[in-house]
Amino acid sequence: MKKDEFEDKERKRVLDLVHRFEEMLVKGNQYYFETEDLEDIIDYYFEKNAPKKGLLVVDFALKQYPFATVFLLRKAQLLAANNQSQKALEVLSYVESVEPLNPEMFMTKGSIYSLMSLSDQAIENFKKAAEYSDDVEDIYLTIAMEYMNSNRAGDAIYYYKKVLAEHPDNEIAIYELAFCFDLNDQLEECVKYYLAFVEDHPYSASAWFNLGVTYNRLEKYEDAIKAYDYAILIHEEYSSAYFNKANSLAALNRLDEAIEVYKETMAREEPDALTHYYMGECYEKKHDYEAALRQYFKSIAIDSKYPDTQAGIAVVLDALGRPSDAVHYIKKAIDLEIENPEYWHILGQIQKKLLFYEDAEHAFKKSIELDSDDPQLWLDYADLLFEQENKNGSLEILAEGIKNHPQNAALQYRISACLMSIGQKQEALSFLHTALKLDYDKHSELFAYIPQLKENTSITDLIESYKK
Repeated sequence: MKKDEFEDKERKRVLDLVHRFEEMLVKGNQYYFETEDLEDIIDYYFEKNAPKKGLLVVDFALKQYPFATVFLLRKAQLLAANNQSQKALEVLSYVESVEPLNPEMFMTKGSIYSLMSLSDQAIENFKKAAEYSDDVEDIYLTIAMEYMNSNRAGDAIYYYKKVLAEHPDNEIAIYELAFCFDLNDQLEECVKYYLAFVEDHPYSASAWFNLGVTYNRLEKYEDAIKAYDYAILIHEEYSSAYFNKANSLAALNRLDEAIEVYKETMAREEPDALTHYYMGECYEKKHDYEAALRQYFKSIAIDSKYPDTQAGIAVVLDALGRPSDAVHYIKKAIDLEIENPEYWHILGQIQKKLLFYEDAEHAFKKSIELDSDDPQLWLDYADLLFEQENKNGSLEILAEGIKNHPQNAALQYRISACLMSIGQKQEALSFLHTALKLDYDKHSELFAYIPQLKENTSITDLIESYKK
């Protein structure tokens, strides 16, 4: 019998049992059911999220089989699902007095404590279950997940390793372990573990994949690509490995290769908005703006609510000399993610090009409110004010930027130039001294901002004195 046929037959058998039980309740008759049949009916109601009906079955089952602890365990599970955790624990206390070494009882008790957000008690009971069980694989996974839920990734790592020591093909443990290492800021340890793991289990595509992910997080993109290649060699249709490999290639600016690998991804899975977006980003970096637009529009055709794509379209349209059209798309991105400082920054730059200075100023202000840690935002806002001859306003913004970024040379050069433009030479030279100490090589920014300063010998002599 084929698997689908078997599943259909099994589903019909359970539905017939449920119908028979419900018919018995309506007619007030008493039917006989095997214990396994009653368990199947209870599980049916459990899966349907109908704990009250499930409890009716349990009460009936306990009348037929008063000493069957399996039904008491089911009763506890159903009570917990019906938000009656304390009653559930009382039932389990009775089960423990009768069968003190029952691992399922401890697992059920642990699950209830977990629902009550009592992680320590949950873990204590899961560990007891492991003591009395012959098969601990799933129990160790449960313990690890409980540790993760209580923000103890280091403890979770220990149990995922225990699972993989005995069951190296456990996909859940392979993936979750890498995630725990990441949460615990142990990326180098993660690399060491997976390198040792693939040494012993070289045909584990999942392990190679997670090794690649970790290398990528460490920005070791060449190593990441090699790991993804091994995963693909083992599992030729591993679409996630193709996708991640493409991301690593893009990070190395190997854009043509990245595009081809993104295409390989889409040949193995349904094309999605994210893959089209990343392809568009590659074309954008290549300055092939028409191709970038095609990919971005394919992306929003699949998911119009992905804000990065809307922003990408705006940037490309602006680069193509269509800022009026670009505004429409960057505003869409902001509507989707209003707290994104990058989108407000892009809007400010485009509004500035369109000479909508008030709108541009509002956008720059908003971007800085959301992210005062980006020096470029301060520079661009100050630049907008300077171009409007609001030099005092520009100075205020630059001074505030320097408070936030005292080690940023570009801000120091910019304020120096601004002060020079209003005749405050001594103060300007003070900032120029600081800028040259921070980063001599950026002194050309001073002249890019105010070219006529090249004719000022006091400035050029000062710069020359800092030349290494």
